[in-house]
Amino acid sequence: MKLLLSTLLATTFIAGAASAQDFRIGLQEDPDVLDPHKSRTFVGRLVYQSLCEKLIDVDADLNFVPRAASEWSWNDDNTQLTFTIREDMVFHDGTKVDAAAVAANLERARTLPDSLRKSELASVTSVEAPDATTVVLTLAQPDATLLAQLSDRAGMLLSPASFETDIGTNPVCSGPYKFVSRVQNDRIILEKFADHPDADDYHFDRIIFQPIPDSTVRLANLRAGDLDMLERLNPSDAASVRDDAELQFETIAGLGYQGITINTSGEGDGDNPLGTDKRVRQALQLAIGRDIINDVVGNGLFEPAQQPFPPASPYNSDDYPLVTRDVEAAKALLAEAGHERVAFELSFGNNTTATAINELIQAMAAEAGFDISLQPTEFAAMQQEMQAGNYQAAQIGWSGRVDPDGNLHQFVTCEGALNDSNYCNEEVDRLLNEARQTPDTEARKPIYDQAQAILQDELPLIYVYHQPWPFVLSAKVEGFQAYPDGMLRLKGVSVTE
Repeated sequence: MKLLLSTLLATTFIAGAASAQDFRIGLQEDPDVLDPHKSRTFVGRLVYQSLCEKLIDVDADLNFVPRAASEWSWNDDNTQLTFTIREDMVFHDGTKVDAAAVAANLERARTLPDSLRKSELASVTSVEAPDATTVVLTLAQPDATLLAQLSDRAGMLLSPASFETDIGTNPVCSGPYKFVSRVQNDRIILEKFADHPDADDYHFDRIIFQPIPDSTVRLANLRAGDLDMLERLNPSDAASVRDDAELQFETIAGLGYQGITINTSGEGDGDNPLGTDKRVRQALQLAIGRDIINDVVGNGLFEPAQQPFPPASPYNSDDYPLVTRDVEAAKALLAEAGHERVAFELSFGNNTTATAINELIQAMAAEAGFDISLQPTEFAAMQQEMQAGNYQAAQIGWSGRVDPDGNLHQFVTCEGALNDSNYCNEEVDRLLNEARQTPDTEARKPIYDQAQAILQDELPLIYVYHQPWPFVLSAKVEGFQAYPDGMLRLKGVSVTE
């Protein structure tokens, strides 16, 4: 009944509002606030890719490519980064994208009290616009991560004229599509922006994002023609999709991970054995069979993870092979910590795949002495609770970044903007800050290895699997290419009649 009702509602909406020029995308969650300086959801980034231009982007090979900036250069000691801003771009309110506007955005991103981009731009000490096409960033020290940060939300551009408005409910950006409306947990509608310099390469009048957490319903709506594509197919449906001539299956290995984040604050919800004793966290890790999750839920798509860097990354370390499940060793660690059984709450985003994963974790951990109470929660609401420290543990992931710093620093440094574990170790901070200062892989990797030695012992995060990006599209869609960062790039994409 749930499937039929959801499909009927989606069909009713589309019948009244869709046209041949609409492109409808099924999302696994609903984005949080639509302000790139304040938001943190992966699905928000999917929307921003069409809504908000960035200074630079990445191509399919993860090379940096121009967007609002046509070129950039470093000074000799890598403490000053200069961008040249293109002259043919305007914001959705008609104001010009110039150096002053870019500088204003970077200042907002690094100084706004509730900005989640502050730690990403922590090395920047000043931003100047000496003329209409030049932006100069001065750094306290070399920062090998900065270009990667500016290819994502830290480099996204909002109209400065909108800074005093409620950006989260009416974002004014400069991308190929502009914001029209949003109904929370229902849809986000964007319409084509005719004044975008690449407008001729975008072939849809409107983009309609529909959050549908139930993967069965999401796929049923695609098969019924009520969606044109969906992101993050449930792996259990992969075989049937591959056999369906009406659908296309596109999957690519991602840059990120899924794992368990643990509140180690020692206060409030963090005042429990899991949060205060690393031996209990080590026992939990030993109780989880990553290979079992891959086989049972992932259907071979969920490559087991032991660290934040995917196997293809040069920063993935052989020093930390996968920990295999060992129930007896887990029990022994709990006994050493003075516990026969440990109870805790595990929060997760309320969608089909996450439910299956966490029910399996619950069952495996029970055999080792853990009594896990599962707390399925609307995804953006869960993130807010984590940020406030109102949780014990959460199964949550990260979509991954081109530079290794983006997968680690802000999650485990004492002042990291996404440090929901409330974890703090001065030596980890020192190492990760040092790693930021050199672009040389051979010099950086040993520093990350040293930081991992500490983190693998203390386990504020337990990595479970590397996140792939499985997309499904109608067979009528042409020109789509999956990128390792998981973003939806719609330039050149069209639908045949």
